[in-house]
Amino acid sequence: MANVSIRDLEIEFGNLKVLKNLDLEIAPGEFIVLLGPSGCGKSTLLNAVAGLLDVSAGQIWIGGKNVTWEEPKNRGIGMVFQSYALYPRMTVTGNLSFGLKMAKVPKDEIDKRVARAAKILQIEPLLKRRPSELSGGQRQRVAIGRALVRDVDVFLFDEPLSNLDAKLRTELRVELKRLHNELGSTMIYVTHDQIEALTLADRVAVMNGGVIQQLASPKEIYRRPVNRFVAGFVGSPSMNFINGTLSVEGGSASFKLADGGLVDLAGYEFETPPENGRPATLGIRPEQIDLVHREAGAKSLPVNLTLLEPMGADSLVWGDVAGTQFSVRIDGDAHVETPSRVEAFFQPAHASIFDLATGQRL
Repeated sequence: MANVSIRDLEIEFGNLKVLKNLDLEIAPGEFIVLLGPSGCGKSTLLNAVAGLLDVSAGQIWIGGKNVTWEEPKNRGIGMVFQSYALYPRMTVTGNLSFGLKMAKVPKDEIDKRVARAAKILQIEPLLKRRPSELSGGQRQRVAIGRALVRDVDVFLFDEPLSNLDAKLRTELRVELKRLHNELGSTMIYVTHDQIEALTLADRVAVMNGGVIQQLASPKEIYRRPVNRFVAGFVGSPSMNFINGTLSVEGGSASFKLADGGLVDLAGYEFETPPENGRPATLGIRPEQIDLVHREAGAKSLPVNLTLLEPMGADSLVWGDVAGTQFSVRIDGDAHVETPSRVEAFFQPAHASIFDLATGQRL
């Protein structure tokens, strides 16, 4: 395993600056996920680490060595792409061993590495098959195995599960987590799928506009997003956002809705002392709201419910708060009348409040 250090990195395509003064330190054996929407720079960053793109400024270090201008083969990395890119006329064994043969690795060593990768990835019964005889999940395992046999220090994954159906994605997520636990290798994984990010990562780097918006554990990203972009991108369905103003009287803070209603914020931990009259956005996740007052300290919020969306184990109830769309996740067996006007309850400590102008957490 090796550490990866990205220092003040910039990448430009003509007049377009795709990455901007980006710094990222990845510890040996850490699983880092680069998460963000299309065009945010996450794949560009991964390709720069792989040596597939020239950098405009900054440095990339792997295992204590400056590899900024090294060829990909000299960086000690293995890469798995979104496309399987397997040789169709070769067997699984041929695909796994081809790169090693080109590198003139001794046959005994090749056989040993192929057998080890096949065992780890549970593809031993498939070694004599060709790609056309494999399922999508099996092909992706072979693609991962092709990187695994190289015995590298750092693995790079560029949206490797995006071409698979939902069931296979779930299965391979578990396989990747198990693989990381078994190998202990440093892994950098690119995805736009927040579920993959939250389930796989030791830390998540949420990117937007060529900048890392927040770098933290999945729990921290989910519970304390640093800005409205991160809050809205992580979570399904998205966090509810309600615009209003802060009201501070006698040291107590409330949130004033557009229709004049006040929501008590006792229990919320502000980053800095709240300012009376400051325009702000209140953010509450659908799963952190209850339509029954169950917990001490929960505060109420008036909601107009209009639509019930059953989803099996749970349901989503849609409506509005002071004219703003609002959703609540409830137990699938719970009964809710729609349309109706109810009081919803939430813990301010679990909510997020952002400055209306900057989007930064308050």
